[in-house]
Order: sequence, then structure tokens, then C-alpha cells
Amino acid sequence: MQLTKVAEADFPSRFGQFRIYGFEGRSDGIVEESVVLKMGDISGDAPLVRVHSQCLTGDVFHSLRCDCRAQLELALETIASEGRGLLIYEHQEGRGIGLMNKLRAYELQDQGADTVEANEQLGFEADLRAYLLPGAILRFFGLRAVRLMSNNPEKIEALERAGVTVTERVPCLVAPMNSTEEYLRTKKEKMGHLLDV
Repeated sequence: MQLTKVAEADFPSRFGQFRIYGFEGRSDGIVEESVVLKMGDISGDAPLVRVHSQCLTGDVFHSLRCDCRAQLELALETIASEGRGLLIYEHQEGRGIGLMNKLRAYELQDQGADTVEANEQLGFEADLRAYLLPGAILRFFGLRAVRLMSNNPEKIEALERAGVTVTERVPCLVAPMNSTEEYLRTKKEKMGHLLDV
């Protein structure tokens, strides 16, 4: 993957002072974009890293169909409490199927499909994300080892394939609600996510 840093700037937030970066990754004629929030000095011991896939409905509109916003806030709070770390925000809406298809999947879920079945009924795999860009971004920052905040074993495998050692998996667990229990159970049973539901 060919990685280009597009921009960087100071980024004060309610979680603390970050530096924000914009990246483009090119691979096989496809351009991916990602935003990174960096706090503190990430050299030395393996820093905490969260790879978070964009979820407009959860992250922005506070949807209770998923736990995405709660995971995002937990990651930012944890990075801030440690005073250092990276949050890589991937433009991978709906596990890579895009926003409009995600809304079509919601419609199918309202008719009884789970999240995996809905994606498959739309002609997609359960999860289209490959996580090539995060590996390139971590190499850009000179990171050879990280503590990854994730419940998804595929993210760990993707970083390891990119030559980044995951020294520790830090769970990103938030309390389930009635509206997210089935969603989380599907992630655990059909996608292998490491969850306590």
C-alpha cells in the first residue's frame, strides 16, 4: 500500500489535546482514507492503539443499534488517561459496505435478519474490511509493537501480517443494552469477536 500523509494539525477535544492527521492509502487503484488522533509521545513502550471503523449512525447520531459510539468514547478516554496513544479512524462504514447499504441492512434487520444475514442478503460478505491502511499508518509512525484495544481477532491478525507485533489485546467492552444484546451476540457467535454476552 502506498501511504500519503495529507494533513496534520492540533486537535483539542473534550478528551484532551490530540494531533489530528489525514492519510490516503492507495492499493490496486483503490484509494482509502483514514483519520488519526495521536496523543503524547508514542515512542518507547508499545502504545495503546484503537482501530475504529466509521459508524455515522452510532458515532454521530448516537444510535443504540450498536455499541460503536460507546467503544469510540471508551478508547478516547483510555488513551487520554494514559496520556499517549493512537486512534485510527477508518472510513469503513457498515463493515465496509457503505452507508446506504448499511441503511438497507437496517431495513432487513427490522424484518428479522441479524447483521451478518442482512449483509449477506444484500450480496456482501459479513465483513468486507481488510485493515491494510492501519498497518501502513503504524509503520509511518515507526511503531513495531502496539497494545491493541479491540474485541476483533481479525484486527490483531491484520496488524501482525503488516509486521506490527500486538503485545497485548486490551478489551474494548461496554455494557450491553437491550437494543444491542442481539447485535453483540451475533458478533460473538458468527464473527468470533471476544465478548461477554
